[in-house]
Amino acid sequence: MQTVIDLGVIFLAYVFGSIPFGLLIVKLKTGKDIREVESGRTGGTNAMRAAGFWAGFATAMLDILKGAGAVWVAKWITPAEWVHVLTPLAAILGHNYSIFLAERNEQGRIVRLRGGAGGAPSVGGAMGLWWQSILIILPLGMLTFFTLGIASVTTMAVALFAIIIFAVLAVQGILPWTYVWYGVGAEILLMLALQPNIKKLLEGNERIVKYSLNGWLKARREAKQEAEKK
Repeated sequence: MQTVIDLGVIFLAYVFGSIPFGLLIVKLKTGKDIREVESGRTGGTNAMRAAGFWAGFATAMLDILKGAGAVWVAKWITPAEWVHVLTPLAAILGHNYSIFLAERNEQGRIVRLRGGAGGAPSVGGAMGLWWQSILIILPLGMLTFFTLGIASVTTMAVALFAIIIFAVLAVQGILPWTYVWYGVGAEILLMLALQPNIKKLLEGNERIVKYSLNGWLKARREAKQEAEKK
């Protein structure tokens, strides 16, 4: 019976993760469909592109809640560590491939599930497993984002930060090694979702967000080049 309950918790985590907060916030604020803006993803970065900084911030905070909430509920219902790890991974999976954002072909068959890239819910999952991690991962993630201005790099970095944090604590016997596997699983899910972005990174064509040091420097270079042409 407990196994059935545990599997049910994991499934509910996927459903909760599937809630497209970015789509809802952008729709309410601007009337736009976030899936038709830039990358088409529903995460905080694309919400910021579609509706401004605060829309992106609100989306990111709610998406963090997806991962954290999944763990909190799992810890409340079951002592099984494997469930505590799989629920935030299920929330990331739901965020990236939302059952509420299914695209169908002319025959009515689902051909694609839309969503985000998973960065924010992966931060939330780490916070749910060990709440203090947010005090490390969030500042490092924000520093990465507002310095480099590349959302895909930031997204992959936060899972890497989680792996390092949990590995260090596991070596010290403070946290179980199971948590390290959460970080590894999250990184795999993020990289799968970001395959097109990884390709652009390797080609040097990835987007740079204007709300960043790199974006500001890029804008200055472009402005200088334009001025030199005149």
